[in-house]
Amino acid sequence: MANLSVSFSFILLIATLPWIQSLNPKKPVISRHVSQKQTVTNIQFYFHDTVSGKTPSAIKVAEAPTSSKSPTLFGALFIADDPLTESPDPKSKEVGRAQGLYGSAGQQELGLLMALTYEFTAGKFKGSSVVVLGKNSVMHTVRELPIVGGTGVFRFARGYAEARTYWLNSVGDAIVGYNVTVIH
Repeated sequence: MANLSVSFSFILLIATLPWIQSLNPKKPVISRHVSQKQTVTNIQFYFHDTVSGKTPSAIKVAEAPTSSKSPTLFGALFIADDPLTESPDPKSKEVGRAQGLYGSAGQQELGLLMALTYEFTAGKFKGSSVVVLGKNSVMHTVRELPIVGGTGVFRFARGYAEARTYWLNSVGDAIVGYNVTVIH
């Protein structure tokens, strides 16, 4: 009987050994799913950033003591909830909102560090979003910004956005055309 008990215990130990070894904190558990299906999506829209008037869509929330003396507003920080539309006309159909912040991060040139979520509120991508995080050299004709993530249809997104200023006034209100390429 003792031999049977020892044999059974030995078999039980051998059977559970892989499971016990998987609990070893020194050995990481790695799970990988390889998917060949990736979609490339191109989206075009217009970003309307209004810093003036009675109802601005972007407001300055902080600045360095020297920001007002800087030609680039270095150190100024803005919070935005800007409309995204189908065309440059502010009255055209709204397709989303750009929400987040941007700050003047350049001392020699007007360069904004942008951390914005572009959430789509209409059309095929309603309820999905892409996230832009990077430098926007505003005075360049074409700026390339990285897409670093997304939600909904764009979960695990990566890609880039090309921005081109369509209109800019002397107080800083702007309409910017975006051509976004997303891999998801």
